[in-house]
Amino acid sequence: MQKRLAAGRVLPGFGMTMGMTVSFISLMVLIPMAALALEASRIGWDGFWRTVTDSRILAGFRVSFGCAFAAALINSVFGLILAWVLVRCPFPGRRLMEGLIELPFALPTAVAGIALTTLYSGKGWIGSLFAPYGIHIAYAPAGIVIALTFITLPFAVRTTQPALEQLDPQYEEAGRVLGASGRRIFRRIVLPELMPAVLTGFGLSFARGLGEYGSVVFIAGNMPYVTEIAPLLIMGKLESFAYGEATAVALVMLVTSFAVMLVINRIQARASGFAGNV
Repeated sequence: MQKRLAAGRVLPGFGMTMGMTVSFISLMVLIPMAALALEASRIGWDGFWRTVTDSRILAGFRVSFGCAFAAALINSVFGLILAWVLVRCPFPGRRLMEGLIELPFALPTAVAGIALTTLYSGKGWIGSLFAPYGIHIAYAPAGIVIALTFITLPFAVRTTQPALEQLDPQYEEAGRVLGASGRRIFRRIVLPELMPAVLTGFGLSFARGLGEYGSVVFIAGNMPYVTEIAPLLIMGKLESFAYGEATAVALVMLVTSFAVMLVINRIQARASGFAGNV
């Protein structure tokens, strides 16, 4: 019986590899998250509620979640367009463009923040074009969205590109033979197949942008109730040794991000089922 079970195992040493996997996940994810919840519980429920419902903290949540959502939405659209160009439109310099898309991964976030602030400030190359009309990009929510869009763009492109590469063009050709327009083919054939990847890119972009600090802190201006992000509030709490309050704010962001990812995964699963029925 034992030999039969051993022969049916897909991976050799499954028990050891599973143990290593669980141990690694526990050390890297579960234990730090449990420590965060434990530290937040030290201030009690009243202290926790008072901290997370403070008007300044709520304003920080609105800025962080709103700007991260806007940046993820922008990248979902333009990430799909960039992936389409890279896969379906061969052109000279394609490898260079792919390297530029990967640049936010390699570039220190502080450097990105300084560069974007220099460009979009009132005296910058781009910001100076809008300043005479009273439009301020740096030190405004628009600057935060631009910084988060820059940082999270690779997630949207790299999750959509493999799905587009694996898409069988025979379905599109069949649609053309049957007289469907290009717009209809994209809406009924291509987009349902790519939607799970697009939603994955949206979720990853949102989660990454929500906790971004280095690139945002320079261009945001950090004005309370206007451009002050939640990670900056956490840093302020830590610098004043209010560890319980800092972990309370961090716990709200963690739980909300986790809930958003669960919803994205649910929508992704439904989209995959819909694509399979098209």
